[in-house]
Formats: sequence, C-alpha cells, structure tokens
Amino acid sequence: MHFNRQDAVLPTKLPIFPLRSAMLLPRAQLPLNIFEPRYLAMTEYALGHGRLIGMVRPKYEDDPEGTLYDIGCAGRITSFMETGDGRFLLTLTGLCRFRLEGDELTDGGFREAEVDWSAFALDHYQEPEENPHLRDRVIELLMEYLEEVGLRADWDSIEGASAETIINSVSMSCPFEPDEKQAILEARSIEERGDALVALMQMAIATKRSELGDDEVSERLQ
Repeated sequence: MHFNRQDAVLPTKLPIFPLRSAMLLPRAQLPLNIFEPRYLAMTEYALGHGRLIGMVRPKYEDDPEGTLYDIGCAGRITSFMETGDGRFLLTLTGLCRFRLEGDELTDGGFREAEVDWSAFALDHYQEPEENPHLRDRVIELLMEYLEEVGLRADWDSIEGASAETIINSVSMSCPFEPDEKQAILEARSIEERGDALVALMQMAIATKRSELGDDEVSERLQ
C-alpha cells in the first residue's frame, strides 16, 4: 500500500521507535521490518493517527527502554505492507526533526513522546537550496572513503542527486558509530550536516590508513 505525500499537521505527541542502529533524516527514506508486538501496536496506532512515527536513538546500547537522545526525526509512513507471517514492512519518509520533552509507556507497550518541533520547523516546510560546491566536496571524499573501507556506491543514482540527497544517503548507510550519526542528525543546516559527514569520512580514512601502516610494519618485522 502506498500513500500520497501530504502536508501533515505536526502533533505535540507521537509514538516513538527507539532504535540505535538506524537514523532518519528529513526527506530521506528508511525501510523498516516490524515484528515485535509492541512495535506492531505502534505501527497500527500510527496508521490511525497521522501515520507519523518518531525515530529516536537510545544513548546506551540498543535498549528500547533506556535513556534516549534529546533529538530525533519523525517520519511519515509512505508505504506499508503486511506479510503472511504477521510482520509489517513499511517505509518512513523523514518529515521533521524534534526535541524530546518526555515520554510514557502506552498500554500497547510502545513509548509515546511529547515533542517540540520549533527548533527544526524549516525541516517541514522547505528544502535547502542546492549547494554545488558542497555536493562536489562530498562526492570527491566519498570516492576516497569507499575505496579505503572497501564499499561500493551506486554512482548512476548519485550522478543526478542533489547535495542533500547524497549527504542523507551516505550518512544513513555508511558504518559510522551510532554517536557519530547522532551528531550528523543534530547538525542545524545541510551545510553543517555535510561538514560533519566530511569530517567523519576524513577520520575514517585516516584511521584505515594508520591501521594499514601498522600492518605493513608488522609484516616487515616478521
């Protein structure tokens, strides 16, 4: 089932999905495979209440009942399918980031949060202007980063994509540490998000080259 995207009224409360290993950014898409009973209940609730789910990261380990970061991102369910074994396969399209003001456990077993959207209101209403310089900078470093870590990219898709689309896709898919991804999520603008991504790729490249250097020294000593 696919839903047409429409402007959504941003509520003061929404169900949240605490997941440390996943990140959602405005206008990006996140596929989810829902199978735990509490998150099946969360999805059913969201389908009847604006189709919004807040993605928030636990601070310590992947503990759905643990302490959460203050900043998350709400996504709108834009596709949905129920499988024969009772799972939900859905896609969230990032709508707007929010600040977590508090949360409580519902009867369905999932957490519902009070949220404040004011610091990120522009996420919902406008796409950032294209920044060719930032786009070229990210792509140039991405090529170097992927070569160092042994990953591949769909360059045909990247060729026609905007700076925001590339930055979001790389930020969500590359194997950065969870806390590093949180820093990207909290960046105030697409320029700051791109700078954070560039810094993380540079550190990963430097670390990889340092490890290779140590290995080469060890081989020579043997």
